[in-house]
Amino acid sequence: MKFPADLKVIINSAVTIDGKISSYSGNSCISSKKDLVRVHKLRSKVDAIVVGINTVLIDNPMLNIRFTRKNKISPTRIIIDSYGRIPLDSKILKSATKIKTIIVVTKQASRDTIEEIKKSGAYVIIIGSKLVNLKRLFKILYDMGYRKILIEGGGELNWSCLHDGIVNELIVTIAPIVLGGRDAITLVEGRGYSAISQGIKLKLTKIIQNKNDNEITLYYNK
Repeated sequence: MKFPADLKVIINSAVTIDGKISSYSGNSCISSKKDLVRVHKLRSKVDAIVVGINTVLIDNPMLNIRFTRKNKISPTRIIIDSYGRIPLDSKILKSATKIKTIIVVTKQASRDTIEEIKKSGAYVIIIGSKLVNLKRLFKILYDMGYRKILIEGGGELNWSCLHDGIVNELIVTIAPIVLGGRDAITLVEGRGYSAISQGIKLKLTKIIQNKNDNEITLYYNK
């Protein structure tokens, strides 16, 4: 499936020097306050933010805009939730009447679950039999008017979106921390490629150094 030229999909993440996006216990507060401000400025410039259900289950995020006055209207929040596992008392669903929210499920989600999600004020998109078909989803989102989409995913979602050719920009802040941990999640998980030659090639376009916090932010395009 060929994506429209004016659809911009960005992955943004903070990682440790050894490539972890969280500790083995799920702690993901990696980057500095300055980088957090950058992320919220980025959020203010996109139409939607996409995360996977594990991010919601572990962090219970709000996914709104803070630390910036330029745009108080938060982008649409889109949760990839194949089986409809999102808690009804999550911050996402509790604020669904104030911030547009879309929960994307598959046919595995029960009708009762879908109805409960809708009652919270969130919209529901059903796509795929067992796993959400991401290519179809992003085409649907484009048809709905979304042109600039930010992915703040975990390793599995990042892998799927990169592997499917959905992403055209990757922004990574490297924090001066080494976490280790064989069970700690890395930037990209999934099955991976068996050979280096099969890997996804990206072009480094910009480097920003935050000397006070010993961080660097790297910008890559396809």
